[in-house]
Amino acid sequence: MLTILDKDIKFLPGVGPKRAQILNKELELYTFRDLLYYFPYKYIDRTKVYTVRQVNGHMQHIQLKGKITRIEEIGEARKKRMVAYFSDGTGVMELVWFQGIKWVKPTLRLNHEYIVFGKPTIFGGKVNMAHPELEDAVQSEGAKLGYLQGQYHTTEKMKRSFITSKVIHTIQRTLVGQFKGKLMETLPAHIIQKAKLCGIEDALLNAHFPKNPEMLRKAQYRLKFEELFYIQLKILSMKTARNRKFKGHEFSHIGYNFNTFYSDFIPFELTGAQKRVLREIRKDVGSGRQMNRLVQGDVGSGKTLVALMCVLMAIDNGSQSCLMAPTEILANQHAASIQKMLRGMPVKVGLLTGSTKAKERRKLHEQLLSGELNLLVGTHALIEDSVVFKNLGLVVVDEQHRFGVAQRAKLWKKNTIPPHVLVMTATPIPRTLAMTIYGDLDVSVIDELPPGRKPIKTMHFFENKRRDVLEFIRKQITEGRQAYIVYPLIQESEKMDYKNLEEGYANILKAFPEPQYKVSMVHGKMKAAEKDQEMQEFAAGKTQIMVATTVIEVGVDVPNASVMIIESSEKFGLSQLHQLRGRVGRGGTQSYCILMSDYKVGENSRKRLDTMVRSTDGFEIAEFDLKLRGPGDLEGTQQSGMAIDLKIANLTRDGQILQYARDLAEQILEEDPALDNDSHAVLKEQLKAMRKTKFNWSSIS
Repeated sequence: MLTILDKDIKFLPGVGPKRAQILNKELELYTFRDLLYYFPYKYIDRTKVYTVRQVNGHMQHIQLKGKITRIEEIGEARKKRMVAYFSDGTGVMELVWFQGIKWVKPTLRLNHEYIVFGKPTIFGGKVNMAHPELEDAVQSEGAKLGYLQGQYHTTEKMKRSFITSKVIHTIQRTLVGQFKGKLMETLPAHIIQKAKLCGIEDALLNAHFPKNPEMLRKAQYRLKFEELFYIQLKILSMKTARNRKFKGHEFSHIGYNFNTFYSDFIPFELTGAQKRVLREIRKDVGSGRQMNRLVQGDVGSGKTLVALMCVLMAIDNGSQSCLMAPTEILANQHAASIQKMLRGMPVKVGLLTGSTKAKERRKLHEQLLSGELNLLVGTHALIEDSVVFKNLGLVVVDEQHRFGVAQRAKLWKKNTIPPHVLVMTATPIPRTLAMTIYGDLDVSVIDELPPGRKPIKTMHFFENKRRDVLEFIRKQITEGRQAYIVYPLIQESEKMDYKNLEEGYANILKAFPEPQYKVSMVHGKMKAAEKDQEMQEFAAGKTQIMVATTVIEVGVDVPNASVMIIESSEKFGLSQLHQLRGRVGRGGTQSYCILMSDYKVGENSRKRLDTMVRSTDGFEIAEFDLKLRGPGDLEGTQQSGMAIDLKIANLTRDGQILQYARDLAEQILEEDPALDNDSHAVLKEQLKAMRKTKFNWSSIS
């Protein structure tokens, strides 16, 4: 049912078709509702009126009340400026205009009382205010009541069309007048009471025009809670519906393959975290419901071993499995390491990638259909229509954010009974982000490294230490170790002055000449076969140094590599730096990560580098990354199946509200899974409005 809030903004007085077109294009504001939920990003305190005597050049935006006693124009042509002398009885201040003089001057009245608002500065030893806002003191809301003035984000195109923050502020006032007393409540009364929330109309009014900080706090709390509550209710209701609708393969039998591998084949004792995660998975797959579980763990924490043991559970219960990796290199590595761990066991593992020859493909297809093949490891090739399983019971997806939702859906549809889904990621996800992006998944965390692993020592050096760094690499190679040197770019860019790979490779060859040293180079523009050849030679110890781009972020696993040099490290994100660091430290020896950077490092870049030097905890790093960049910029969130488009809540700052909202949503769904109670009618209506797709994406994580 359409309401006043569904009206096109061009029909709002003060907007009209031209302004509406700009707001459509620049801010994606189309309806009254869109505009109403376009909130200020900050507020300027206009509750206090200062005197001229109190003003200094260090203050932020302030307001004063007084009269203009004299106006004069100084200079000629482009250097022309207009100065209005403003007095409030305690002193005189200059108000200065450099532009728009011919429009401003006729509006100014001498000896008439104004409220003046702006940022004071000192020029020539005198306090002045350039291009201030002026309001008639008799009519001004600021003079009568005092208020917090919202500041709205605008674009350059908007400013060129004279749609400033102040204009949006005025339009919002008109809009608020349109809906007063006509807004339907968007939460049930029992939730409003339980969460101690103000009404929706009060919340929206005070979000745009708060009378004081306390009213603003209450308004923001209500709106943040509601936004996060409905996201959680949507995610959890999808999960509840999935559990009711989809039966899963019941892996009730833990048999020969799992027990034999556990007792005779595991190369080392499982960590407490791995055992805990396996218990959680066993409970899932034995429940008769489809499992959808996310396993998080740093590089080297043993996620692949846990996934393999899940595969063995599937085999013991007559099911096949597949493991999908984002790159051929990673798929090859998974297949090789799994085959090595299973050597001597009656388990058949296949590998299918874009490079697999037609004859080998036909053979794999036959073995899949007959059930002879227990596990198929591969890339996107696994989702081709020609790949048909006899009985697919488990899907393992590695680094799932690299796969789009539709791709995962194709894999999920390959069986009548939906397979169990195990998602693995080495990108630690902050708790608040996990609750939002992966909120419909059960989350397991492997937060221990296998025994014998030493924390990687991380150091940050500027260019003047390059000779020492090269000497350090030489020493490590003499001791039988290997090193990575990673660059951000492949070829020189006119716009970016990063150290580039080709120049770096040439310099490394000079510093480490053949035949004493062997250096390999890997980058994304190489053919898969060439890339693989270079990586295999490095893995086999035939080359001591690998010069590469971030193509090695996921892929090559060389326990003998002990040094990771990251050039122009200030240009990388925290998540990427942490992933690259995880390429070393995979053996028992001490490993090192050296961050090289330019002397000129921005504040955020310095914070990132300092964090890397201080911490090896992936989750701490991820939380800090979220604070620095915000959820929308974090790698992986764009393909998760749910965009993070929050209007007012902030996942970095509002973790407590999010947790409370989720707990409340869980309680409601526990008591009323289908939201059939009359008291939950408004919840059902809101969820219906949020539903943009008929397919239940939560079924495939």
